[in-house]
Amino acid sequence: VDTSSLDGKTIGLYFSAHWCPPCRGFTPKLAEWYKKDLQSKGLEVVFVSSDKDEDAFKGYFAEMPWLALPYADRARKEQLSKKFKVQGIPSFVLLKSNGEVITLDGRSAVSEDPTGAEFPWIPEPFGLGESFVGKGGEVSAASIAGKVKLLYFSAHWCPPCRGFTPQLAKAYATWKEKGLNVEVIFVSGDKDQASFDEYYGE
Repeated sequence: VDTSSLDGKTIGLYFSAHWCPPCRGFTPKLAEWYKKDLQSKGLEVVFVSSDKDEDAFKGYFAEMPWLALPYADRARKEQLSKKFKVQGIPSFVLLKSNGEVITLDGRSAVSEDPTGAEFPWIPEPFGLGESFVGKGGEVSAASIAGKVKLLYFSAHWCPPCRGFTPQLAKAYATWKEKGLNVEVIFVSGDKDQASFDEYYGE
């Protein structure tokens, strides 16, 4: 199948394998939803196999109504797994036709909406709030508009955090010296205001 057939479609990369019980449970459901509603709405699924050999792949793929990456293309399978940070299977990654990620958790998206009422399940944008705390007082969201924002989830009670924070602070100072258009926003996991104040003071 020519990849041009995917133009304009939402692509679901389905990382799965026959030896995986949760995969064998999810595949028939996905196949049913795909045939009933999702294919006609513009979803094209591509099976990316983690089967142990070509025969297992062929047997499992025979149960599927969509496309598959050729089993022999193990290098591309590894590239895709690495690119989309696939840690376990089944994993269902949804992409726009240009390759832009819609969600790495397509399994939840499709399971919660199997008829595709909200297809292609593009997440709602979220706001970070109107203002933040800065060293000199309140900082408005408008003042950091257009900057690359790094959200740093951390807490004073967490030893690895306390080890990493000074390194991040040093890197941040370097970025500022170089005039990089970046802002780090500390998202506290501290247990109270006093702990937050002490940690943020560092």
